[in-house]
Amino acid sequence: QVQLVESGGGLVQAGGSLRLSCAASGSIVSINIMGWFRQAPGKQRELVARILGDERTNYVDSVKDRFTISRDSAKNTMYLQMNSLKPEDTAVYYCKLRATTATNWVFNDYWGQGTQVTVSS
Repeated sequence: QVQLVESGGGLVQAGGSLRLSCAASGSIVSINIMGWFRQAPGKQRELVARILGDERTNYVDSVKDRFTISRDSAKNTMYLQMNSLKPEDTAVYYCKLRATTATNWVFNDYWGQGTQVTVSS
């Protein structure tokens, strides 16, 4: 099927930067949407940013002008550049992919295992 592997999380001081990566592998045929979500302790998982098939991007208001989502279609890899990090950005970050595969022509959602981002004040 589809495997998503995230990397790039870690501990950073407020004002610092991190770059998350999400590498997708498997029998992917077509990708519709790729996105980053996050879940802080005691809170619901929320959409942080997403990139659509036509390369349009959307961001949650709290990260606009600080985070940038991008992707390398040739590598099936998505990135999240996070600048000016704040303690409230602390969460587990998950990547999500909506795609069809060689054995399933219906778009399905696939999730990565998550990577911890901790921003200290």
